[in-house]
Amino acid sequence: MWLMAIPGGIPENAELVDFEIEKDSNWAVVNLKDGSKLEIKMEIISILRAGNDINTGLPLYMVQATNILRLKNVPKELMAKKKTDDNKTHSMYR
Repeated sequence: MWLMAIPGGIPENAELVDFEIEKDSNWAVVNLKDGSKLEIKMEIISILRAGNDINTGLPLYMVQATNILRLKNVPKELMAKKKTDDNKTHSMYR
């Protein structure tokens, strides 16, 4: 398993923990006031155990994750026009 850089650095005592997803996470559906509809999902990349909390003794975990974003609906008026080499304006979408 590979590990990417975590902002602030990784504590020296941090230990990479193997994991499996018990239930595939659902997509959050977000309706924006501009008429766009997005679907967002968090994807876990790695989990580290970084010692224990000094007050409670509970283990401390660091989770590295990324968000996946899908545009499900975008109003045509929000779509930008792109310029072609002959300076004609065309929509990027049909």
